[in-house]
Amino acid sequence: MIQVAWLSASLAFFDGAFAGTPATPPPARNPVVLVHGIHSSSGDFARLARHLRADGHEVLALDLKPADGRADLAVLAQQVADFTNAHLPGRRFDLVGFSMGGLVSRYYVQRLGGADRVDHFITLAAPHHGTVMAGMSSAPGVKQMRPGSPFLRDLERDEDALKRVKFTTFYTPLDLVVVPGASGEMPQAHNVRIWALLHPSLILERRCIRAVAEALRG
Repeated sequence: MIQVAWLSASLAFFDGAFAGTPATPPPARNPVVLVHGIHSSSGDFARLARHLRADGHEVLALDLKPADGRADLAVLAQQVADFTNAHLPGRRFDLVGFSMGGLVSRYYVQRLGGADRVDHFITLAAPHHGTVMAGMSSAPGVKQMRPGSPFLRDLERDEDALKRVKFTTFYTPLDLVVVPGASGEMPQAHNVRIWALLHPSLILERRCIRAVAEALRG
């Protein structure tokens, strides 16, 4: 959403304004690809991206189109495949997906060869088992995020493919977009519960961003 992107950019600006010069340059780490959620854009990741770059990562973020729920999530996952093939040809990388972007990224890992290229896969507030809030829209991509949808049941068939990558999920029980918040848990993942007040807190709050960076170092 525009508000999230504006807030993220503002926080990233002030983070930079008050940051000191590091005593030593950060070590080189894996590139990280960021995949945003519904009604959003790559701009939502401004603060997270700045932190990860300061930690030594090359950071890339794509804009899913359309990102308003009209597109099949498998179609959006192909955009992730095309983007990584174009920008990181032959390279391994880490993948971080927020909200709907977590499901899109999961489809890429399970079905489109991502498991062969991704070292660490992280989802943030992703509706892995659906969200009851998806019942408020009849858009095709939103319907796929309903609990028990054919899309989610189909993904369950080969979800153990996720064991081929290091997989971490972050979720908040207080989420009012992904309901219930525990929908973010996966049996193949290291599940991290964070008591964050709002859905976008996982990409905006400093403590959440530090937790993501720490997981990528692991």
